[in-house]
Amino acid sequence: MSHEALLELRGISKQYPAVLANDRITLQVMPGQIHAILGENGAGKSTLMKIIYGAVQPDQGDIRFQGKSVHIRNPQQARQLGISMVFQHFSLFDTLTVAQNVWLGLDKSLSLAEVSRRIRDKAAAYGLDLEPERPVHTLSVGEMQRVEIIRALLCEPRLLILDEPTSVLTPQAVDKLFAVLRQLVAEGCSILYISHKLHEIRALCTHCTVLRAGRVSGECDPREETNASLSQMMIGSEPPALVHSQRQRGELVLEVRQLSLTRLDPFGTHLDALDLQVHQGEIVGIAGVSGNGQRELLYALSGEDVRAKPDSIRMSGQSVGQRDPAQRRALGLHFVPDERLGRGAVPTLSLAHNLLLTRSEAVSATGWVNMSALAAQAGAIIAKYQVKAGGPQAAAQSLSGGNLQKFIVGREIDAAPRLLIVSQPTWGVDVGAAAQIRAALMALRDAGCAVLVVSEELDELFELCDRMHVMAQGRLSPSLSRAEATVAQIGSWMSGLWTEMKEKVH
Repeated sequence: MSHEALLELRGISKQYPAVLANDRITLQVMPGQIHAILGENGAGKSTLMKIIYGAVQPDQGDIRFQGKSVHIRNPQQARQLGISMVFQHFSLFDTLTVAQNVWLGLDKSLSLAEVSRRIRDKAAAYGLDLEPERPVHTLSVGEMQRVEIIRALLCEPRLLILDEPTSVLTPQAVDKLFAVLRQLVAEGCSILYISHKLHEIRALCTHCTVLRAGRVSGECDPREETNASLSQMMIGSEPPALVHSQRQRGELVLEVRQLSLTRLDPFGTHLDALDLQVHQGEIVGIAGVSGNGQRELLYALSGEDVRAKPDSIRMSGQSVGQRDPAQRRALGLHFVPDERLGRGAVPTLSLAHNLLLTRSEAVSATGWVNMSALAAQAGAIIAKYQVKAGGPQAAAQSLSGGNLQKFIVGREIDAAPRLLIVSQPTWGVDVGAAAQIRAALMALRDAGCAVLVVSEELDELFELCDRMHVMAQGRLSPSLSRAEATVAQIGSWMSGLWTEMKEKVH
């Protein structure tokens, strides 16, 4: 291994109107190194990676790559240098196919057919199933993540930047990805790896740089650290353990009875006779690999898809299968989608204005919006959930992913729902913020709310839930109590292998 750094940053700074994102950062990445960048949401990690990739220009500082000073003006130049990046927020065109999206970042001398062949080869080699002909708008979040990873790897990078690459991957897929990354490193590629999953950093990375408030606060070998010591370096403390107390569940709030729906597009998943119950004072979880019908179920439950038979979805005894989202909100249903930007929030609107998507307290009976009341309401959520933002008027797209997630979750919890449905509640969120979100969900459950959580984080489901189902191939398994469930059993059920034992259905 060469002793000369592959990448060297010297005094990199970046100022935004509301925050100093990077403050004189110095960093070295050696050849063949998996180098973790660790920090809480808003610490400046993503901004720094975008600077290296040419998507953001620094205000000051010097970048050296393979021993030469470089000015990376745009991502195209970065890719020509041998730098590829997988973003936390996907940069895909919904109306194009997988192959067309990948083609945009490659040498145009390649035909689309050749790009499709390469995608299939890479996907097969890495265990990341993808169909090149599928339109991106038909993909689940997990499948979109696979597109980003394959697109980056097809550029044959010397430096690969990964921003939360495993946030929507199953444990099995994570193991396969890690094997691929270790092989890339053995072949001489270096990797900059951002993750809030401390156990991943300790298992995969050989060096770690910690950022706090835009500055380098320390470096370490994560293999010699514990989760507690890494958390201490990152946020100054270890998050409090979540206390899961037993609670007597109350009346039935959500009931799904033999819900069957044909898929809306050729690449979707049919829903096949789903049965589901969620009571007051319990958290029910749904595990499974993305693309197995979770999106179709969430659309049906939220009211975005109103094709269900009226009686197949009931809330508090009322048939709601064909009621729209506003009508369901009137009955106390609130919903946190997995896509923060685009569905959970309008990127260009302020946090205050984004409240109006699901909240109407600041709207008068005649339709006038009380702007001061709206700003105060947004400010209260920002303060309560410790959202790092430039105030209620900050645009949603200006927040880090984790801070926007805290605001959206806070917006829905603050509405005091009777039923809260949350998809991927802590995707891309640091350990401190994840603990805060999970504690808020638990407090909501303890206050008598019915909570349904769809997550690909098995650890999260085991920590939060009273009961769990698994979704596979458009079908829903029987429920298992938290005490009955094991990681091995849930993992095997993800392939659709469960015994239909009626006595196990709670």
